[in-house]
Amino acid sequence: MRIGIVCPYSFDVPGGVQNHVRDLAETLIALGHHVSVLAPGDEEGMTLPYVVPAGRTVPVPYNGSVARVSFGLISASRVRRWLSHGRFDVLHVHEPLIPSLSMLAVLSARGPVVATFHTAMTRSRALAAAQGVLQLVLEKITGRIAVSELARKVQVEHLGGSAWEIPNGVQASKYRGAVPLDGWPGDGGALGFIGRFTEPRKGFRYLLEAFAALAPERPGLRLLVAGPGDPDDVLEDFPFRDRVTFLGKVSEEDKARMLRSVDLYVAPNTGGESFGMILTEAMAAGTAVLASELDAFRRVLDGGAAGALFPIGDAAALARAAGELLDDPARRAALAARGGEVVAAYDWPVVAERVLEVYSTAIEVAGATVEESVP
Repeated sequence: MRIGIVCPYSFDVPGGVQNHVRDLAETLIALGHHVSVLAPGDEEGMTLPYVVPAGRTVPVPYNGSVARVSFGLISASRVRRWLSHGRFDVLHVHEPLIPSLSMLAVLSARGPVVATFHTAMTRSRALAAAQGVLQLVLEKITGRIAVSELARKVQVEHLGGSAWEIPNGVQASKYRGAVPLDGWPGDGGALGFIGRFTEPRKGFRYLLEAFAALAPERPGLRLLVAGPGDPDDVLEDFPFRDRVTFLGKVSEEDKARMLRSVDLYVAPNTGGESFGMILTEAMAAGTAVLASELDAFRRVLDGGAAGALFPIGDAAALARAAGELLDDPARRAALAARGGEVVAAYDWPVVAERVLEVYSTAIEVAGATVEESVP
């Protein structure tokens, strides 16, 4: 099958959607399909052979963050050229309701279109800006995928249609086989965090408060952090700075190693999450998880059976839960074991087969529509 995939966000900046697109493309290629990915960015930043750069990006506020997208007449021309050259059996776009390459691709498409919706937002500046063409975009989509029940609910209640619920995937074998970083986790206990720690909705400040509460009684406790940002922006006057290690932006290989290097992965996010990709990655690594009680996190963690939960924005509760888990290796092992069972359903080969079923259905529906329209 010839498959065209459109990523709305630049591959220069790591993110859940970009990782989803990359892993899906590589899994489909491994299954024998021809895949081309169109994404914002210049050729200098594109190192993956199946990715076609669509030119420079502009920042757009979206879902509590800033996304870098491509949009406009030049981008539209490049989209049309890519579609014409690709001769795809199916076009798969991600987040098509923000002004982006995905929206442009839907508007230019002539064949079956599958769209994946990652967020569970009902309102945003980007959606408001796209309101004029929103209905036209939705009408041209043949099949919809939502990565979570929350994202699917938005389709039903706000966008006039349903969707297949297919979760984000994870390359489970890559995480299971990763080797811990040198010197980690150590004997005093190690907590881990991955993400944009300067972004308020990631909740990193609550983890720091909890660490500060735990540290005096646990002299060997350390915190390992990966992700873009300046540590000075979050560690000003922090009394245990020497026990916090920042790795910066890491490769996929080092992310897997980092998750294998801690006793407990902590996700203190306060909102804006429709799934929880990092939770599945930690579970695949065999690491116990402690996460805030976001509905999306609760669903991924099997209601708390595959990972412990604490009240959103409650640093004291986070500290208590983390301390109890650090002192109870058997409980951590039980959570990790259940996490390993749960994450099997998220392994990319399993997820990709479900996506291929949607492709086949979309191709059949689009073919029937064309035949019915012919007099």
